[in-house]
Amino acid sequence: MIKQARFIISNTDVKKCPPPDRPEYAFIGRSNVGKSSLINMLVGQKSLAKVSVRPGKTQLINHFIIDESWYLVDLPGYGYAKISISVKEKFQKLISRYILNRENLYCLFVLIDIRHAAQKIDIEFITWLGENHIPFAIVFTKADKVGKVTAAKNVAAYTVELKEIWEELPPILISSSVDGTGQEEIISFIENANKT
Repeated sequence: MIKQARFIISNTDVKKCPPPDRPEYAFIGRSNVGKSSLINMLVGQKSLAKVSVRPGKTQLINHFIIDESWYLVDLPGYGYAKISISVKEKFQKLISRYILNRENLYCLFVLIDIRHAAQKIDIEFITWLGENHIPFAIVFTKADKVGKVTAAKNVAAYTVELKEIWEELPPILISSSVDGTGQEEIISFIENANKT
């Protein structure tokens, strides 16, 4: 489990990110997917990442150092935040620059709300990651909002859609920031990746 997590820097320029001297794991998803809550659950702190009721609150690349051994990155969300088209385009450039150029990015965790059917914007984003050979895993969030049967059914439906595009599926994890579901699995995933 994580013993220490501390904030390092927020910025809008990939060149100003910390030196790429440690493995890095970034979290991204559509606005209001529960990203900040998930990050706080993973590190065992209530307010490391700022949680907002207003979608699209994260507008910077936020770096945290975990146990002095790896970086956790909170990226701006994509999708339905009520922001102008020009700001949205700026975010997209920021996100793509970071993802394509950050040499120590071991894995990008793409967060998806388990309650909803596959969204076009998520599928397009995942496809873009594949086309650019970016290592990623899918984390379904808000598992506490549905029963286990519904959760399994929704994940299965999503994988069916992905299999139409992908020969091999990315790792899939299920989480809830409310009851801690997935905390151990996600941290173990990161620890195992760090060993390779």
